[in-house]
Amino acid sequence: MKERPSLLIALCISVAIQLTVWASQPEARRPIEEFRSEQQQPEPNTQPFLFRSGIALINVTATVTDARGRFVSGLTQDDFAVYEDGEPVQITHFANHRIPVSLGIAIDTSSSMEGRKMDAARNALNHFLYDLLGLDDEIFLYRFDYTPVLTQNWTTDRDRLSLAIRNLRPRGGTAMYDAVAESLPLLVQGRHRKKALLLISDGHDTNSETDLRELRSLIQDSEALIYAIGIDGQSQHPSWMGRGSPVQPVPPRTFPSPVGGQSTLQLPSGRNLSATRSEDKVNVTALRALTDRSGGWTEIIRNANDLEPATARIAHELNQHYYLGYPAASEKDGQWHAIRIEVRNSEYRVRARRGYTASP
Repeated sequence: MKERPSLLIALCISVAIQLTVWASQPEARRPIEEFRSEQQQPEPNTQPFLFRSGIALINVTATVTDARGRFVSGLTQDDFAVYEDGEPVQITHFANHRIPVSLGIAIDTSSSMEGRKMDAARNALNHFLYDLLGLDDEIFLYRFDYTPVLTQNWTTDRDRLSLAIRNLRPRGGTAMYDAVAESLPLLVQGRHRKKALLLISDGHDTNSETDLRELRSLIQDSEALIYAIGIDGQSQHPSWMGRGSPVQPVPPRTFPSPVGGQSTLQLPSGRNLSATRSEDKVNVTALRALTDRSGGWTEIIRNANDLEPATARIAHELNQHYYLGYPAASEKDGQWHAIRIEVRNSEYRVRARRGYTASP
């Protein structure tokens, strides 16, 4: 019993020594609230600035393929050279890994899409969304018939997108140009630096207030890659156009492969794709006018069953891009400025946006 006071005194001395040591450490004396404040600070924004109304970084998404149209991976920043209006510019931002995409989908719901076409579109888009894109990719969905309607705003929730797709009901005309025009400002709001729009249609535009020339100007002002799939089930294209062959404007007489690159193809005598034939349901020329300068492509399919492999090819490319950024070399002069990208290996081919308009 007499030993207890001694033990208590020893314990008090030990605690006093520990408190003295703790107090001698500056970090230990900092209030808990200060640590909490530091933990709540947001991480620095590592996303590059976008070129919007003069902000000084130009973003370019590029696809590099070999002579057989196969995607070339593993390139570094030193493998690329970028030119604006013929003058070399310094690449300040580069990524050779998959980066998330902000993707808009605009689907034709005119009356001509009723039946098998719409069923195939639903199946292809569900496979596209659930199985082929990244979980961090964000998507919105427009439908267009007489007018464009935003049926699902930006989301990463695939179930919400699938429900919106399941509820699509074909009717009326085709306001395709208006749908693309309304999609572009929404794409600007996407949180990822890579932005793309997928357009699916089976016919001519019949109801838009936006004309093609105006729409092309809007596309040039954006950074979006535009991809178009045209369902041309009634036309009898010659064998050289082949099922699922992407096509590009003529001249030059070159056509990109489904996974990028270009292959030269001599057109049959008398064939001029600058005019759409009366038996062609899809306005191929108009679709190519939307996609060509953006770095995307137009693909024409004969059968709705080919929608799924067509969307798979586009998903494959979205997963394989290179990203390059450089400071704007030009002032906000309202003029078109051409972009050219080259790679060190001259056998490789590059497809990317061809320029931008420096809007005041």
